[in-house]
Amino acid sequence: MVRWRSGTVQAVRRSWHGAVELDVSTGDGPVRALAYPELVGTPQPGDRVLLNVGALVMGLGTGGYALVVALPDRLPADPAEDGTTRDGGHLVKARYTPLQAILLGADEEASPHRAVLESADSIDGMPVVTADLHSALPAILAGIHDSRPDARVAYLMTDGGALPAWFSRTLDALRGHLAGTVTTGQAFGGDLEASTVHTGLLAARHVLGADVTIVAQGPGNLGTGTPWGFSGVALGEAVNAVAVLGGRPVGSLRISDADGRDRHRGLSHHSLTAYGKVALVPADLPVPDGLDPALAAAVDAALAPLGGRHRIVRVPSTGLDQALRDSPVRLSTMGRGLDEDHGYFLAAAAAGRHAVTLLS
Repeated sequence: MVRWRSGTVQAVRRSWHGAVELDVSTGDGPVRALAYPELVGTPQPGDRVLLNVGALVMGLGTGGYALVVALPDRLPADPAEDGTTRDGGHLVKARYTPLQAILLGADEEASPHRAVLESADSIDGMPVVTADLHSALPAILAGIHDSRPDARVAYLMTDGGALPAWFSRTLDALRGHLAGTVTTGQAFGGDLEASTVHTGLLAARHVLGADVTIVAQGPGNLGTGTPWGFSGVALGEAVNAVAVLGGRPVGSLRISDADGRDRHRGLSHHSLTAYGKVALVPADLPVPDGLDPALAAAVDAALAPLGGRHRIVRVPSTGLDQALRDSPVRLSTMGRGLDEDHGYFLAAAAAGRHAVTLLS
């Protein structure tokens, strides 16, 4: 469960939108910690902090921080809204945990967007690219903007990984390149808050005015090494939601010849589960040309059983490598960069390129 520590802030290392990285001294020695000022206030050197160090002790990769739970001697002021009413919102996320946040949902009564979302039941054929890893987000965006630099692209962040959108440095760097972020389910911290993927898609279309939306979990996915025990499998449910709302689902396939795990080489078994078993409606599954021949053959063989339900689309990859290299954020997946896992990022960019062709 929770491993608690008390410590003292020694230095502020760096900050980005919604998060502050700290050096903290504890009885066990120095640790690197992360604080979300919207939840706990803004730590300063000398502040005493209460920490959750479980992920750090276990050596987890993405989540390997001590997390600041409270500044017990300098609590932040109450929010400006009257806490006895729903005028500031009543959408509770991270529900019934000690740090549950009460937010204004895009479609609730006090929202300025209530009227448009209350009557909305379609996303009007909007292409929606689904991916099982957060690392695909900038690559998909690169593929979209390489073909349509003026396309308005929204990001819908599901709650399979990090709950605070603030955790993502990638998302911070993409803020000027996205129409906005919608956080759904238990996730929070986006430009808009939504309770479900369905309302999130409607908000992306009708509030943010997105031409294309990218759906993926936040960083730090959960997996057990089994076909069903992976949080990204939920992207199959997102495909269903897109179709129900009259959108065009496009699957960003997880392709790799660099992953050391057999289950992820070629076409990842997670893509096969999500699109082959969870998604109940057709999606476009783009495959880029230009893959290494052995990788391309492995992907084609793995995709063959999915061809009866989905549309396998061949996408020209000319120019996509340069678009990926021009990304405003460094591309990385499981510690591998663009050159180490080129097929993975190329497939994501191809999904973005194909999505643009579906725009009317």
